[in-house]
This record gives sequence, structure tokens and C-alpha cells, in this order.
Amino acid sequence: MLTALMKNGIVFDIKKYAIHDGPGIRTTVFFKGCPLRCWWCHNPEGQDLEPELVYRKNRCIGCGECIKKCPKQAIFLEDQHISVNRKNCILCGNCSEVCPTDALSIAGRRMSAKEVLEEIEKDRIFYDESDGGVTFSGGEPLLQPGFLNALLDECKERGIHTTVDTCGLARYEIIEKMRDKVNLFLYDIKTMDARKHMKYTGASNEQILKNLKKLAEDGSSIVISFPLIPGINDDDKNAVRTAKLISSLPNIKQVNLLPYHRAGIEKYRNLGKPYKLDKIQPPSSQKIKSIKEKMEALGIKIEIGGG
Repeated sequence: MLTALMKNGIVFDIKKYAIHDGPGIRTTVFFKGCPLRCWWCHNPEGQDLEPELVYRKNRCIGCGECIKKCPKQAIFLEDQHISVNRKNCILCGNCSEVCPTDALSIAGRRMSAKEVLEEIEKDRIFYDESDGGVTFSGGEPLLQPGFLNALLDECKERGIHTTVDTCGLARYEIIEKMRDKVNLFLYDIKTMDARKHMKYTGASNEQILKNLKKLAEDGSSIVISFPLIPGINDDDKNAVRTAKLISSLPNIKQVNLLPYHRAGIEKYRNLGKPYKLDKIQPPSSQKIKSIKEKMEALGIKIEIGGG
């Protein structure tokens, strides 16, 4: 499978010893690029397919080494901290190479399937001891199907448990080609309301829901991820509609109820992007309990936070 091993993709992180991305202890590979733009996304560095410059202002000591190395004068000093003109930046990486505090870095790098598998294999002992494996997340891994398929082929051959964490927005033919190589799908449902889905994610949920039904009917093992976002999808009507859909499908193991958190806000600042839910606070324990009970009343197994 040498040809498959040489397939390239763009990855923005590889997280070791992950315990919330599927069963057991896992290695999570984060693919860059996503067809959605969810307002609450906590991995904004995974949205764009191409690499991006990350600037962590709180780490900057104002040494100016990056300014000297920038060939496009995209970096300048302001109030003892650097500022970045992202329109001029060509993502050469010179600045990140000389930054002594890692205030500047590039999110996203091209890797071969072979390179990723080498990282996965380093944690093999943890998979064997905990019934864990590898999770392909993002961003959206289905946006790089050739790269994902190459990795799934190798993992299957090596007996490594595979999980694909997906928003489900892709042609079903793409999913069908890899379905038998995936041990578990973590499948996101944002909201059942078509209008809200379009507004808050930038895309229709029609194909997403069709794919979920087909994937379940075709026999794949699925865990639903349901982010609970105050004022957007935390109403009782949406909870009941979501639970009714899930209860009508085979092979759904459980629902991971994921309460909104504000941990990703700083990432938007680091990327120079606006955050649209700046005033939203996490849901109360009472709200979480209420939604959980309403979904469980329809026979759905609920885990708070997943894992």
C-alpha cells in the first residue's frame, strides 16, 4: 500500500491521550477544512482548508525578531506587541521559526499518510490496554476523502479501532466508500430547524439528515453529538424533534450532549477572526438536566460531554 501511504492531506493538530473522542484512550487527528461555519465552533483553526497564521498576543515579548524575518512587511511593532497585516502575509513561516515564545505559529501543515501513521503507532500500547484507537476529526475529515481513506485502510490492516467525527455534510458516495473501514461514527446534529441551521452554520441540514438515516440503515455504529447552544438549539421543541429522529433509527448507540462552553473564544482572536457568540453564556445545570430528561423520555441514552 505504498501509494496510499504517500497520499497527502492538511492536518492542524494531532492530540495524544484523548479520552473524549471515542472509546478508550485515543489519538485524535484533526483535519483542516470544514464545509460549515458554526457560530460556536471551538476549533476555528480547522475551518479553512489552507494553513493560517496564529498570533498569541499574551505570549509576545516584543523582541521584534519576527519583523526582521518577514519578507512582506506583514508584521509591525505596536505598543510593545506585534500586529499582523494578514492581507500581506504569505504564510512563509519565517516568523514562527524565530519566535522564542511560540507567540507566532502556523495552523495546518501538509502531511503524508505515512507520517500520520507513524504518530498513531507511537500510542499503540495505550490502544491495546484501553480498547482505544484513532479518531479522525477536524474541521471535517470527509473534506479530504482520499487522505482519510488511505489512513483508514492502513488502520484496518493494522487492527486499529477507527472513529470518524463528522458533521455529515458530504455526498453519501464518499461516506459509503469508507463506511466498512470505520468502527464508529461520531455524527453531529446541530439543530432540526432548517432555517436556524442555515443561519448558524452557513449550510442546509437536508443532506446531513439524509446521510445520517442512510448510514444508520446501512448498519454503521453511530454515536450522536448534540451541542447544546443557548438561544439557538436548546428549546424543548428541538430536543424532542432530535430525540424522535434518533429513536426512529437503528444502530444509534447513544447521544453525547455537549453543553456550550467559551473555551475557544481566544482562538478567534489569535486568528484575527470575529466571534459571533461573545455574549452567550454556557447553559445552566437546570437546562442541561431538563433537555437530558426530555430526550431520555423518548428512549435515548444520553451522556453529558460524551467520551
